[in-house]
Amino acid sequence: MDLGKSDDPRVQAQLDRLSALSVPQGRMGLETITAMMERLGNPHRRLPPVFHVAGTNGKGSVCAFLRAMLEADGKRVHVTTSPHLVRYNERIRIAGELISDEALAELLKEVLDTCEDLGPSFFEVTIAAAFLAFSREPADACVVEVGLGGRLDATNVLEPDALAACGIAALGIDHERFLLAPEEGVPKEPMARIAFEKAGIAKLGVPLVTLGHQYPPEARREIRKVAARVGLSLVELVPGDEFKLGTVTCSLRGEHQMQNAALAAAMLREQDAIDISAEAITAGLANAHWPARMQRLKPGPLIGSREVWLDGGHNRSAGDALAAEFEGMPRHLIIGMLKAKDPQALIEPLAGSLASITAVPVPEHDYHPAEVFGPDARSAPDVPSALAALPDDGLPVLIAGSLYLAGEVLRLNDEIPD
Repeated sequence: MDLGKSDDPRVQAQLDRLSALSVPQGRMGLETITAMMERLGNPHRRLPPVFHVAGTNGKGSVCAFLRAMLEADGKRVHVTTSPHLVRYNERIRIAGELISDEALAELLKEVLDTCEDLGPSFFEVTIAAAFLAFSREPADACVVEVGLGGRLDATNVLEPDALAACGIAALGIDHERFLLAPEEGVPKEPMARIAFEKAGIAKLGVPLVTLGHQYPPEARREIRKVAARVGLSLVELVPGDEFKLGTVTCSLRGEHQMQNAALAAAMLREQDAIDISAEAITAGLANAHWPARMQRLKPGPLIGSREVWLDGGHNRSAGDALAAEFEGMPRHLIIGMLKAKDPQALIEPLAGSLASITAVPVPEHDYHPAEVFGPDARSAPDVPSALAALPDDGLPVLIAGSLYLAGEVLRLNDEIPD
């Protein structure tokens, strides 16, 4: 787990406490977070209307579009997303601004001092801190990204009265150890089980919007069953819904981002907790920013003036999206991927457009060596070395395979997310 480092000793002291927690980030269940909320005065019941987003791929982008659309309408918006890329502060945004070091240090200390004996996980502490901060600062809306799954994720402590709308982005197989763990009374087919877990955020009377046309039949059926059982309005987007956003150029690249934008817009249209104009939805499409998702890096100390693209995707769906975006455009690939991920998830979809493959370590994590990416893949000790070894042939470069690697690239190129 990468908690990041802080130049502020007060923040670093709390990050050190977080790193000492014995329970892993991926623990599933609501018992501990519920107990934490009770000790902290139930801040999750005092939030502005919440937009709750689950999914395998794209949920962070949906959150970015929601924030941009709401802020284009003049709204004050709290946001919690994960993981962070460079600084832990990125996980908590208060009324449009990343939480300050001073406020973050005090907040984490309060949560840990109050709840540490409950044995919380890193993510449970993060969510408790975010909800506590959001309950204390006036705002018009909250945007909350699910961490892992949905049904048993710490964010699912949210109750129906707090929610404006829920959304489910693209689905795929990921985090199998947690989301496909054997359990009685749950679907056996993998994609149905994934859909079941994501749809666990559904709440009575709260609209649920999905990319229904994208899902395999078994996943779509499972979400419909959950919606019928819970008793809610289910809205399934259909092909072409993204074109209802008009002709404005989307600020995030890729056809899949238009689908993410359409999901965000539909979540806003289907709820009645907040008024928002059609013009703000369109403006948000043009202005959303979400780093390390098909991001073209600016000229900087790492890349110089070379054309370099950065993406944190690490599964087959991400590979397919990259292949669709870069089809017919040869490029060099610098890849760093966690050992637990499928090394062919990006290589196979991109195979026809790769001029070279260079494998690099993912700092402070177990990673795949070069040979698993193919016989022609070579290795480099880090991204600067990999870039320096590439020929000066005018071809663009794609750096991909891990959000942890992406964060390191942004740091080295002085593009710290703000």
